[in-house]
Amino acid sequence: MNDLVRQHTALGETDLEWLHLLVSEWQLLSDLSFADLVLWVPTLDGTRYVSVAQMRPNTGPTSYQDDMVGHLVPRGRRPLLDAALDEGRIVREGDPEWREEVPVRVESIPVRREGRVLGVIARNTNLLTVRTPSRLELTYLQSASDLAQMIAAGAFPFPGQQVDMDASPRVGDGLIRLDADGVVTYASPNALSAYHRLGLASDLVGQDLGATTAELAPSRGPVDEALVKLASGWAPRETEVEGNGGVIQLRAIPLKPKGTRIGSLVLCRDVTELRRRERELITKDATIREIHHRVKNNLQTVAALLRLQARRMDSPQGREALNEAVRRVGSIAIVHETLSQNLDERVEFDEIADRVIAMVSEISPGRVDCRRTGRFGILDAEVATPLSMVLTEILQNALEHAFTQGERGTVEVSALRSGTGRKDGRLLITVLDDGNGLPEGFDPQRAGNLGLQIVRTLVEGELGGTFDMVPAEPRGTKVVLDLPSSPQK
Repeated sequence: MNDLVRQHTALGETDLEWLHLLVSEWQLLSDLSFADLVLWVPTLDGTRYVSVAQMRPNTGPTSYQDDMVGHLVPRGRRPLLDAALDEGRIVREGDPEWREEVPVRVESIPVRREGRVLGVIARNTNLLTVRTPSRLELTYLQSASDLAQMIAAGAFPFPGQQVDMDASPRVGDGLIRLDADGVVTYASPNALSAYHRLGLASDLVGQDLGATTAELAPSRGPVDEALVKLASGWAPRETEVEGNGGVIQLRAIPLKPKGTRIGSLVLCRDVTELRRRERELITKDATIREIHHRVKNNLQTVAALLRLQARRMDSPQGREALNEAVRRVGSIAIVHETLSQNLDERVEFDEIADRVIAMVSEISPGRVDCRRTGRFGILDAEVATPLSMVLTEILQNALEHAFTQGERGTVEVSALRSGTGRKDGRLLITVLDDGNGLPEGFDPQRAGNLGLQIVRTLVEGELGGTFDMVPAEPRGTKVVLDLPSSPQK
């Protein structure tokens, strides 16, 4: 819609925002009307109309099989559009149109903002299934007429009240019509069922909805007054009401077709099961985070015991082996600590990589500069845990073997993500040092070093990637890891 409005019309950004607000709400008008809606805006030169948005009803058959957005029609071809735009009124005159052997009644509703008509909504009703309307359908149509008059007067949608239609109640979920005093004049079967879920034992018609809703909800002190006002439809608001083990979502829409409030629409949806599942998920997420937290604590305890044991050993080789084990355990603990703070099983690995680099750098403080370039991005826990160990082993190996005692140098870890999605994404990791390089005849695929065995096993077995070590130019060693960025099933 942005592109069409900016390319073909003279509307400004504030007008465009109003159209976006209207389009976010007009599913309500479409469902109440049982009709398709097409928004037409006059072009810059005033000789044509361009359709910038379209909506089909959930409550009836469509009148348009094809998408109308982007169509251009000249003035004069659709007289109802011309009359609505020029006269600023809702136009219903004219015989039904026939489209592919389907009779369609067309009405035009001017879209007004601050006294200016920005465009016209064409309301197209498929008449093929028209029958004697029920009480529900009559209430829908009357409510649609009231909303159409509010749009034509610039009183709907409500400024600052943009609604998420995926989360808000819809017409089919449950509709209650109130008079000016907040008394129920009609309640759809779904709306009545929702209130029965709250504990209502009688019918809704004839009752003061605000007072009834407050009685069904647990006492919440001063909040009751706000709930009564909202359920009475005095202001455009949304809320949830919980009582008797049930939860319903309410949305109030004041109706002021001629500037004076004549009543309200209240849409309601039974969200009891949805909220119950959400609570279960929250409990599950909290349990998973607590498990990660306890695993982290246990790993830190193991690391502390290994560190204590290393201090008591007389053999330098044994002491160093235990210190390496401490760093391996620590790298896993870092991942679990990060997971304990997240809502899902995915982590921002750049932070983990930086902490691993800082931990391993303690081997040679001040001598070798370790740094990271590029971004690992967000990784699944199934990738992050083995990758943190791989990174620890490679860095540990570089700091221990690439430089002679007291020699200064640099180790750089770089990461590059490729691919368009999680499933086909790749992660290319390079660890480059400017040390002494590889020994003559060194084969990284067969070297018996424990650290390299761990790297090969994790990279090729768990991560499904490739690993190689090659001489760097002009000196040093380059380790290259090519991995999928998502777990391999």
